[in-house]
Amino acid sequence: MTNIRLLVAKEFRAAFNGPTAYILLVVFLLMTGWFFASPLFIVKQASLNELVGVLPILFVFLIPAITMRAIAEELKSGTIELLATLPLKDYEIVLGKYLAILALLGIALGLTGGYPLVLGFLGKLDRGHVLGVYLGMGLLGGAFSAMGLFASSLTKNQMVAFIIGFALCFAFFLFGKMGQWSPPGIRALLDFLGIDRHLEAFVKGVLDTRDLLYFVSVATAFLSAAIAVVSSRRWR
Repeated sequence: MTNIRLLVAKEFRAAFNGPTAYILLVVFLLMTGWFFASPLFIVKQASLNELVGVLPILFVFLIPAITMRAIAEELKSGTIELLATLPLKDYEIVLGKYLAILALLGIALGLTGGYPLVLGFLGKLDRGHVLGVYLGMGLLGGAFSAMGLFASSLTKNQMVAFIIGFALCFAFFLFGKMGQWSPPGIRALLDFLGIDRHLEAFVKGVLDTRDLLYFVSVATAFLSAAIAVVSSRRWR
């Protein structure tokens, strides 16, 4: 755990050494702010519904942009070989980078914490709904981050890593929406794989362990794949 904590701290500091993290956070806040505030002025309605509807597609773009450099840059610069010579296990390298990405994502979601406060000021705040929304989005962000990290482990090119990560996240975003146009036999599979069905309960403020297990399983599967790729590179 000490190795992982040190790597998390290193990756987190490195993320803010350049302008990329700041730019992504500002763009994220501007877009979420617009989708939260626009119903207040257009339809005179204060809720998180518009924000909930747009956050998944924002994550499809944002998270691959955050994760694309995580391992791809190490491969391009050759520092992945230096990490391999240190007393670090492959899973520690991947988990350290993953937790640093989650910390950055947590900051992005935390900066939107003012939106529920505005709702509480304007009317009665449904705490279960708010907690469910943030828990669901946190789990979705964790699953997408694992996909992006896996994509970053496949290539030295950050743009290629972004495209692969985007394709994976977008596929899971689309699965649930494709079900209504699919044959009944395939519809159930697409509904299960898609994120829509598993986010619905969280948005309603209901904690369903099956949906929790879905997001944890997706994240675990892609993290395991990333660890396998990093391990394979060690022996080349």
